[in-house]
Amino acid sequence: MIVCIAEKPSVARDIANVLGATHDCGGYLEGNGYQVTWTFGHLCELKEPGEYSPLWRSWSLAQLPMIPQRFGIKLKDDKGVEKQFSVIEKLMQAAEGIINCGDAGQEGELIQRWVMQKAGAKCPVQRLWISSLTEEAIREGFQTLKDQREYQSLYEAGLCRAIGDWTLGMNATRLYTLKYAQQRQVLSIGRVQTPTLALIVNRQHEIDNFKPETYWVLSTVYRETTFTAVMEEGDRGFKTQEEGQRALDAIRDLPFTVTSVEKKAGREAAPRLFDLTSLQVECNKRYSYSAEQTLQLIQSLYEKKVATYPRVDTTFLPDDVYPKCPQILAALTPYAGFIQPLTTTGKPLPKTKKVFDNSKVTDHHAIIPTSVPVTTASLTDMEKRVYDLIARRFIGAFYPDCRFEQTTVLGEVRSEGLHAGTFDDVVPFRATGKRIIDPAWRILWEKKKTDEELSQDEERTLPAFKKGESGTHEPSLTEKQTTPPKPYTEATLLRAMETAGKLVDDDELRDALKENGIGRPSTRAAIIETLFKRNYIRRVRKSLAPTPTGIELIGLIREELLKSAELTGIWEKKLRQIERHEYDAKTFIEELKQMVSDIVMAVLQDNSNRRVPVAAQ
Repeated sequence: MIVCIAEKPSVARDIANVLGATHDCGGYLEGNGYQVTWTFGHLCELKEPGEYSPLWRSWSLAQLPMIPQRFGIKLKDDKGVEKQFSVIEKLMQAAEGIINCGDAGQEGELIQRWVMQKAGAKCPVQRLWISSLTEEAIREGFQTLKDQREYQSLYEAGLCRAIGDWTLGMNATRLYTLKYAQQRQVLSIGRVQTPTLALIVNRQHEIDNFKPETYWVLSTVYRETTFTAVMEEGDRGFKTQEEGQRALDAIRDLPFTVTSVEKKAGREAAPRLFDLTSLQVECNKRYSYSAEQTLQLIQSLYEKKVATYPRVDTTFLPDDVYPKCPQILAALTPYAGFIQPLTTTGKPLPKTKKVFDNSKVTDHHAIIPTSVPVTTASLTDMEKRVYDLIARRFIGAFYPDCRFEQTTVLGEVRSEGLHAGTFDDVVPFRATGKRIIDPAWRILWEKKKTDEELSQDEERTLPAFKKGESGTHEPSLTEKQTTPPKPYTEATLLRAMETAGKLVDDDELRDALKENGIGRPSTRAAIIETLFKRNYIRRVRKSLAPTPTGIELIGLIREELLKSAELTGIWEKKLRQIERHEYDAKTFIEELKQMVSDIVMAVLQDNSNRRVPVAAQ
């Protein structure tokens, strides 16, 4: 018999149906020469400290750092896990061959490898690698099975991640709890969770310490169009009201003259396809879904076979998906009105590097719909919203760029002897306008924008100005103040985690920074939820704010490696390099051990006697 092992019972049933293994044997399905069984996510985990040494059973500063000579795994202490594992163990020890059908990623590889190790599997193992759970994808996957040894580096990266989290988490949590906690409080420290908390705490410090600056903006209305005075680079406006008032008084009764009218044609490409983080960001912005909620919803869509594998960090598709795109579009019947312009031209679908790029795809491609049609009754309302975003992004990828015209009009008011701050004899003004010529892909989103997006994107069509024209105008001076940085929302925090604290809007730059992001797309939602559970952060409407406990904890951590998103991002990069055979796993572990030893020594030498306040429940 060939034993197939999936990560969930529902996935196992999908695979069994394709293979013809339809006989339910309790804990597995059998038929046609196959036995298909399953785990429930992690059945195994790394051993607890006390299982390596009796000296580590109790928490003691004298026993730190705890670094096992060799890490071991154990079954989770759960009756259901033990029962299912006994089924798996019996099947594997009698198997002629095993097919690892775990989720196609680092975590999925680790889950199944640990189970096979614990079960004592000795037979050859092959790997099923698929990006959707449709019958077609499963059949194709079984026709292209690979030897599991080809995924050894993926396993090593996952193992290093688990060992890294254990070594740093176990040691640092005991260290900081024993050194700084009070009233039996546990101070949880994590390789990703602590720098993420530091991002939120540091932002709160920036907000609390912000000192607003007042400035004055000079503007004028000419032909029902508002023009704003052009200041020197770096200046928002006049630094004093007196300076601004002098300029206002000097130009009040003088004519306004148009000095330049410039029109530029512009293009705007459709938004990229979704990776997990960008989908979580979009759902948080539009629907206030948490990162964890969005992950659960897209996971459900994947298991219902209507969306592809969700835990991805690329926004591109490989070339071999292109021939399947007409079939996928044909299945999107609720969007037939949007798809018709793409399919009635008689031309093939456009194929651009902005969408199809093999060099930007490794294990999995961007999240897209599958060719399985969606019925109204098959999805919840929340699932429908997420699916709708994915479907529209996919359709938009084949639309032409939006074409617009950008108009910049410059004007001036001349006043001899003005001498108002930066201005000498002339005050320059500017007005800009935008006119959409061809909305193209934008028609997909006309009713989908948030109020904030609509106000930001509102078209402003200017009158037909001519260079040299002149006339009366109505100048005014407006008092304004600089504003503090905005608190993180889950959307902006996810972006900051993705780019190691650097918030950028440019897609190309964000791609470059992803390599040093903290956490993985699949784990970031759980990290944020952990910070809530530990009472280190709280929600204030849509924003995230640190609690006094979170603020104090980050305040007493002096080791930058523990709280710096950038430094933690370097470790994440090394884990990705291990996956690509570019970095040695043993070197990573040795560096990790040295880092933890250094942190322990530094904290033990702190004689400040500081204590972290007990978190309010």
